[in-house]
Amino acid sequence: MEEPEVHPDLEPIAFLLGRWEGAGVGGYPTIESFNFGQEIEFGHNGKPFLTYVSRTWLLDQDGNRVRPLATESGYWRMQPERQLEVLLAHPTGIVEIYIGEVVFHKIELRTDVVARTASAKEYTAGYRLYGLVNGNLMWAYEMAAMGRPLTDHMSAELKKVG
Repeated sequence: MEEPEVHPDLEPIAFLLGRWEGAGVGGYPTIESFNFGQEIEFGHNGKPFLTYVSRTWLLDQDGNRVRPLATESGYWRMQPERQLEVLLAHPTGIVEIYIGEVVFHKIELRTDVVARTASAKEYTAGYRLYGLVNGNLMWAYEMAAMGRPLTDHMSAELKKVG
């Protein structure tokens, strides 16, 4: 089957399409700092949204995979005037809806809604910043959890592969 054309509404975020891999750093006041590896895949089926899957794993000091960390999946939907809606689901019992804006190759997102199951850890808000810098996807994430306000949590630099 032939690859469908990218929906014209996705033009502002079409630079995300493909598979990205790289490494980053994480930490939070309630945990020890850590290094992680990551792969993100943005896809499409011709409709006006991107599919999104992210997987991370803990890295040791030599850069070897130790164990899986977080995974999330969802959809990125462009809205008029370069506004963006992102829906993310996590296997830890959290669902997030982000709203934000695309300015050239920079995307800024803030949670509009956070829903948690009874067994999920306390998490109340997130802020994400994505940008294309010298062909690499850079991102940073702040979260509000465990009674704390928005605080730096993770960031990474990913290179397009494949």
